[in-house]
Amino acid sequence: MADHQDQINELLRKLDLLSKKQEGFAQEISRLSMEINTLKAVDAHARWSSEASTAPKEVSPDPIEAAVPEEITTKDYPLAQARTPKAAMEYMVPKEVAPPKAKLDLEKFIGENLINKIGIAITVIGVAIGAKYSIEHNLINPLTRIILGYLAGIGLLGFGIKLKKNYESYSAVLVSGAMTILYFITYLAYSLYGLIPQAMAFGLMVGFTAFTVVAALNYNKQVIALIGMVGAYAVPFLLSEGSGQVAVLFSYVAIINVGIMVIAFRKYWKPLYYSSFGLTWLLYTSWCLLDYRTHLHFGLALTFLCLFFVIFYLTFLAYKLLQKEQFSRADILLLLANSFIFYGIGYGLLNGHETGEQLLGLFTLGNAVIHFVVSATIYRKQLADKKLFYLIAGLVLVFITLAIPVQLDGNWVTLLWAGEAALLFWIGRTKQVAVYEWMSYPLMILAFFSLIQDWSMSYNYYNFEYPEMRLAPFFNIQFLSSILFLGAFGFINRIHHNQKYSSVLKNKGGLLQLMSLAIPGVLLLVLYYALRLEIENYWQQLYFDSTITNSPNPEGYSESHSNTDLLSFKNIWVINFSLLFVAVLSFVNIRKWRHTLLAYTSLVLNLLAIAAFLVVGLYELSVLRESYLSKNLAEYYKLGVFHLGIRYVCYCFAALVLAACYAYRRQDFVKRKLNVAFDLLLHLVILWVASSELINWMDIANSTQSYKLGLSILWGVYALLLIALGIWSSKQHLRIGAIVLFGLTLIKLFFYDISHLDTLAKTIVFVSLGVLLLIISFLYNKYKHLITDERTDEIDG
Repeated sequence: MADHQDQINELLRKLDLLSKKQEGFAQEISRLSMEINTLKAVDAHARWSSEASTAPKEVSPDPIEAAVPEEITTKDYPLAQARTPKAAMEYMVPKEVAPPKAKLDLEKFIGENLINKIGIAITVIGVAIGAKYSIEHNLINPLTRIILGYLAGIGLLGFGIKLKKNYESYSAVLVSGAMTILYFITYLAYSLYGLIPQAMAFGLMVGFTAFTVVAALNYNKQVIALIGMVGAYAVPFLLSEGSGQVAVLFSYVAIINVGIMVIAFRKYWKPLYYSSFGLTWLLYTSWCLLDYRTHLHFGLALTFLCLFFVIFYLTFLAYKLLQKEQFSRADILLLLANSFIFYGIGYGLLNGHETGEQLLGLFTLGNAVIHFVVSATIYRKQLADKKLFYLIAGLVLVFITLAIPVQLDGNWVTLLWAGEAALLFWIGRTKQVAVYEWMSYPLMILAFFSLIQDWSMSYNYYNFEYPEMRLAPFFNIQFLSSILFLGAFGFINRIHHNQKYSSVLKNKGGLLQLMSLAIPGVLLLVLYYALRLEIENYWQQLYFDSTITNSPNPEGYSESHSNTDLLSFKNIWVINFSLLFVAVLSFVNIRKWRHTLLAYTSLVLNLLAIAAFLVVGLYELSVLRESYLSKNLAEYYKLGVFHLGIRYVCYCFAALVLAACYAYRRQDFVKRKLNVAFDLLLHLVILWVASSELINWMDIANSTQSYKLGLSILWGVYALLLIALGIWSSKQHLRIGAIVLFGLTLIKLFFYDISHLDTLAKTIVFVSLGVLLLIISFLYNKYKHLITDERTDEIDG
């Protein structure tokens, strides 16, 4: 055993030596790597600054063959001391490496760039002002003005082209100014003087536009297009005398925009697009607001509206599709603005036209078709990234959504919105497209409120004078719409809770949590009200049908009667349905879902339903009893025994809800202890129902003391039963409740009962309650040891 120990010690010593050597090798490798990187950085800096590079540090002899790693020293190698990457990087990159900031030569910028642009702009304005002055004072005849204008423009153009070789930027400014003058003169010759025919004027403008496009691309200078083409927008305003030749004006603008669109196939000059976009729509919108007349300009306005929309649409897509470039937020805003400006103005034009207002839905759907064709082309030919496809496809859905309420009415709007929301949500989740899921949420909201509006417009509008307005219970379009709405939202809820289709909006945890609650909530709410409204509408229609108008009496007056008992039946059956609904919801949750939050929610709903039954339901039952006993309007309407018997049907529904509450108290997924609360609820309901039942039978028996003598004795007896039950089951809260009930009974006795009771009745009440008090006291004394043991157990526990 000793020999083995020596061998182990020897192996451990060798292992320790090898470990130290390995550590030394690692340090040396790191040092060499850092030294090489440092030398590279210094050489690069030296080449950049054109200074003599410093001599590299002498590398020490390779210490790999050293006997032990401790012999390696790092004092001559500062990089080896840099144990962290941060320290190594600080040593590797000299602080002097950063290049000095270039000073802005303001004088050069002003002299070479700014002055020439200002100069050409002032020159063009001067020519325009001079021309206007000569026109107003008849200094030169029109033909001479036009000829001189063309000569000035052509001369400036030739001079600019001649300077291109040596002064390209300056030449570009001159060329752009020359083109503006030529636009100016051509517009003047045609629109103001009529010296050239329309075809020639348009041909010249097309030629100028083509030349400007070629020059801008040849110079590769945006300034030519910006000054030469967008600056041409100022021509109509400088020369306008209110002639009203709007067709000429918009044709002129369209030609300029076509030139900009052609440039878009090669260059993506945003200032050019933004300027032309803003000026065109500003000009068109101003005309629509100030000078548009439907009977004169409808066709013209619609034509140029479509033309401008198509030009800007193609301008936006041209460069993006050809270069397959990612789109920015500004691009999105431009595309959306173009689409909605076109739709908004077009909607206004059609809505103000007698025939056009019938085509609003078709116009809206046409917008969707346009975007659909574009999105389908992009997708099929893979012309751009998916984000652009989803954006345009989103516009398709937006305009389809708008077309629904524009063209359709009522339930179709709700159904199409709900179906569209379900489709978008399904695509967003299954295809992992965030924008579709985002778009589904507002559609869900729209569909929900549209359904509510449909309910408000369809129910409770029946008039017995118009039988065609009658709705068959459950077999009507409104209830079918509600069911289809539930189907769409049920589909959304199933997709939402399917773990296979997780949302791409994971960073929006609050939204997803809200959705998890809102969608089931909407489902339950719609299901409840869809059924409830059918019940209410059925009884409401019976009530309206029950209207009877008597023949006029000798004084000439006639009386109308309606069976108001039907309204009481309506309220009772609504309460019965509510009790059944919340009870079924509770049992389904207990048996299948076992959802804690739904459990607490349904418990609250159970309490509200029970409260409605006790307060409203029992009152309506008493109204039916009084109607049956008084035989009010019996000559007109049949009063049956069901006026009395319906209360026992109601008791069954209430008992079902109590059974649901009792089932909840035994479930492990319900965290709170509900024993005490359930006992109090149960005995409160029993006492309330027993009191109502006592009053019911005493009224049938024509007793006049039901609210005094009978209730006081009943409450006293029930308090005694609670005491006995509390002692037997060791439930202190029952005994305390019994004492409270007895106290209320005594207060009622002294402040209400005895005020109108005769002597015999007072004797019976006082003796009865006195005996009950003695019995209660006897029970407490006889079973005080049980109560004491119960309290001791509670303290020990």
